[in-house]
Amino acid sequence: MAIDIHWIRDDESLARQCAEWQRLPYVALDTEFMRVDTFYPIAGLIQIGDGAGAWLIDPLTIQQWQPLAQLLENPAVIKVVHACSEDLEVLLRLTGSLPAPLFDTQLAAAYLNLGFSMGYSRLVQAVLDIELPKGETRSDWLQRPLSDTQVSYAAEDAVHLAEVYEKLRPQLSDDKYAWVLEDGSELVAQLRREVDPYEIYREAKLAWKLSRQQLAVLRELCAWREREARARDLPRNRILREHSLWPLARTQPDNLGALAKIEDMHPRTVRQDGEFLLTLIKDAGSVPPEQWPPALPEPLPIEAAGVLKQLRAIGQAEGERLGIAPEVMLRKKTLEALLKSGYPDGPYQLPDTLRGWRRELMGQALLQALAGAGETP
Repeated sequence: MAIDIHWIRDDESLARQCAEWQRLPYVALDTEFMRVDTFYPIAGLIQIGDGAGAWLIDPLTIQQWQPLAQLLENPAVIKVVHACSEDLEVLLRLTGSLPAPLFDTQLAAAYLNLGFSMGYSRLVQAVLDIELPKGETRSDWLQRPLSDTQVSYAAEDAVHLAEVYEKLRPQLSDDKYAWVLEDGSELVAQLRREVDPYEIYREAKLAWKLSRQQLAVLRELCAWREREARARDLPRNRILREHSLWPLARTQPDNLGALAKIEDMHPRTVRQDGEFLLTLIKDAGSVPPEQWPPALPEPLPIEAAGVLKQLRAIGQAEGERLGIAPEVMLRKKTLEALLKSGYPDGPYQLPDTLRGWRRELMGQALLQALAGAGETP
């Protein structure tokens, strides 16, 4: 079947077409981008499927993104995507806006128990019985002109995404449809939340093993790395490698020779930023104790594995009852946060990450299971 492909290469065409799309019940959205040597993704192509054909928007020739931003924000038009976290970053970077309401076909497939975390090709095969050609995903989307294969691949993505939505939507109950949109809204909210560079140290590997004084150093290192990655538009590991953070905070080198010997320390980092890092480490290591961050909690002990299994079983049973892939019911991080809130003797507190329908359906059962676990001799 030949695909109806339309190009949008100027501001006027984009504005005209966005006005048309504003009248539709939904649009399917996809992006192609490059992100090899940069912190931020560079948009190579935006694809929109409207149920009739494929529209390819060239971000290298468009200046005015306001019409697309207005479409993304229109609550009357469902925006259909697939496994969209990076697509959202591309759209936010280009237009300053994020799509809402958001319908993620990967999530919808899980809510229909077709499979968890299904790749796009597998989903198209399962829902439409169409085998997509293998890959242009790793090709250069910033080259011009794009090859015929690239254009065909991009257009097919947009068209089939619209078709997948039209097949999946009627199969979802009103509740499940609302939950897919709720999860989509949470994805958008996560991206909107400003990550405070000074909070990043909490997620660093083995950070819990450090003293409070060492954590003060780690906090500054992580914050500096994050700010510089954004300012220089470079991947974080090009600024300072992940595996260097912990040994830097623990040993706190005071000369370039010692800095160069740190695990996984890149010579380029020592050359470019070595003197600055030594000063940062010295200053952060000298702050008074009242400015040290609090100690981080240790990971849950091995003995907690049995309780975690009990909590997971609540999600699995509820998923079975509702016909939903069990993996989307209760996330491991949420259950661990719940357990850490009071382990081993309680009282326990439902974490903020347990929201919406999950909290409503399973929150009380989780707390009751923990109360019961505490009574077990």
